[in-house]
Amino acid sequence: MNVGISVSRVGGDAQTKAMKQVAGRLKGDMAQYRDLAAFAAFGSDLDATTRRQLDRGQRLTEILKQPQYAPIPLANQVVTIFAATNGYADAVPTGRMRDWEVALAKYISTQYPGILQAIDADKKISDETQTTLKAACEEFKKSWS
Repeated sequence: MNVGISVSRVGGDAQTKAMKQVAGRLKGDMAQYRDLAAFAAFGSDLDATTRRQLDRGQRLTEILKQPQYAPIPLANQVVTIFAATNGYADAVPTGRMRDWEVALAKYISTQYPGILQAIDADKKISDETQTTLKAACEEFKKSWS
């Protein structure tokens, strides 16, 4: 192994700006989740805020799982992580996260294909794309069951 080109050292440089924009929050949320999960293992009396953070961490863990031999396009990954880290999946039962993820991808690609095209073309989430993405996530959240 060459430490100079180790995956952990190259990882951030290999990411597109769009993924970096959503991954920063994801990393923070996941670190917080792991800390809280370790703490929660010793105590069963959790306040509502801690419970919500644990639940979100479980949902984020689920969206990070990909089926084998079924790669997910970058733009779809960015949209999914954006939606989950910004609370649009907070009401989704953990066991239904895969269904939610598939439905979100289908919804965005049919109703808002410009979002995916912009992320693919620019490799980042512009302010305009973010505004549209938030509106799309709000609409999807209301329609998904």
